[in-house]
Amino acid sequence: MKTRESVNDYLGRVMVTANEMRTCGDDMTDVKIVEKVLRTLTENFNFVVCTIKKSKDLDEMTVDELQSSLLVHEQKLLKKPTEEQMLKVEQETSYGRGRGSGRSNYTRGRG
Repeated sequence: MKTRESVNDYLGRVMVTANEMRTCGDDMTDVKIVEKVLRTLTENFNFVVCTIKKSKDLDEMTVDELQSSLLVHEQKLLKKPTEEQMLKVEQETSYGRGRGSGRSNYTRGRG
């Protein structure tokens, strides 16, 4: 999987290759495809790969089930703000704040 490639694009490429291999006579079962996809995902999917391997029977899992699990995780990654975006927001909101800013000659106290 390429770094910025979507799950749908990657699985599309994998399925084209798997279908070509089937046409040539190779036995490409869903189990083989699922295992190959799980081994070749980017680091962003490490947590999901571990979860899938521990919680599901890979011999029973279809490519469609794998794709839906990966799409859910991808959507969470896309919604999660990056560190750069968070720093930018934090920097923008910190201007003009802090001790001593905005003080005036008006003082409170007893008359």
